[in-house]
Amino acid sequence: MFENKKILITGGTGSLGRALAGRLLQHDPKIIRIYSRNEYNQIQMRRKFNDDDRLRFLLGDIRDYLRLVRAMEDVDIVFHTAALKDVVEVEYNPFESIKTNVVGSQNVIDACREAKVGLAVGVSTDKAAAPLNAYGATKLLTEKLFTSATNYVDRERHPTRFIGIRYGNVLGSSGSVAPKFIERIKAKKPITITDPGMTRFSLTMDEALDFILGSASKDKSSVVFVPKLKAYNIMDLRDALFEMLGSTECRMGKIRPGEKISEVLISSDEMRNTLEGDRDYIITGGHDQGGDPGAGHPGYRRARGDSAYSSTNADKLSKNEMIEMLRPLVKGPDDY
Repeated sequence: MFENKKILITGGTGSLGRALAGRLLQHDPKIIRIYSRNEYNQIQMRRKFNDDDRLRFLLGDIRDYLRLVRAMEDVDIVFHTAALKDVVEVEYNPFESIKTNVVGSQNVIDACREAKVGLAVGVSTDKAAAPLNAYGATKLLTEKLFTSATNYVDRERHPTRFIGIRYGNVLGSSGSVAPKFIERIKAKKPITITDPGMTRFSLTMDEALDFILGSASKDKSSVVFVPKLKAYNIMDLRDALFEMLGSTECRMGKIRPGEKISEVLISSDEMRNTLEGDRDYIITGGHDQGGDPGAGHPGYRRARGDSAYSSTNADKLSKNEMIEMLRPLVKGPDDY
C-alpha cells in the first residue's frame, strides 16, 4: 500500500512521527514529507536518518492552511500526528490547544480535500473517550472532524478517505511516565506517584506502528479504529522498574489538573455504535443507526456488552510482560 507513494506526516519530528517515518521507509515510499514547526528537531531528524533523500523536511504549522495546501501537492497519504499533547499544559492553555488541535485538524482535512489526497489518518488518544481534560476534548473533536469529513467529500472531485486511530499511552514517547521513572531511578532520585490506584492502557511503539499501518491498509472510512490492549496499574509499573533497576524512594503526590485515575478507550455510550473484530474495534459514529452497523464491515460484529472499555476492567499485564515491554527503555534512551 505504501510502496512508491508520496506520504506526508504532520508533527513528523515528534516521537511518533519519527518512528512512523522510519517504519514507512521500510515500505519503499517515493517521498515522505516531514511537516513540523520545529527547525532544530528537523535538523536532528535529518542527521538521524543520514540525509535519506526520500525524506523532505517542510517547516510549517498546521494552523497555516495555505502552507498545508502547498505541502500536500501530489501527496497520496497523510498521517496527522501534530497536536499539543501535554495534559497539564493544555489544561492551562486551552485557547492555544483549540487553535492547534481543532482548527489545525480542520485545516489538515480541508487541505487533504483540496489536494485530493487518497487517505488521511488522524491519530488520537484514549483521552478522547469520555474526556475529562481539555486535551481529551480537543482530540474528541478531532476524531469527529475526521469521521464526518466524508460527508463533505465529492467522490470525483475530492476522493479522500478519512479514518481515526485511538489508542493508549506509548511507552517511551515524549512525556510518558516510564522514561521519567527510569531516569530518576537510575539517578537514585525519588519518584512521585499521584494515586496508587491509577491504571493506564499502554503499548510499545512497534505495536502502535503496526496498528496504525494495519488500520490504514483496511478499506474503511469514517470510522475510528481502537486496538484491544492490556492495561497496567501504576504501582505494578513501579515494582517492575524497581526489580530491573533497583529501588528508590517513592512519594505520593496530588493528582494533576485534568488527570484521570483510569483511562477509557471506548465509552459506554460509544459502545452502542462499536463493532468488534478479532484484534480491534471500530467506532462507527452511529451513521448507520436503524440498520445493522456490521453490514458494511465484513469480519466485524456488534461489540459484546454495553460497559465502557476501560483500563479498570481490561485484562492486566503480568509483571513479566511489563518487564519485557520496559526492557528496551531500560537499556538506553529512546532511539526512534
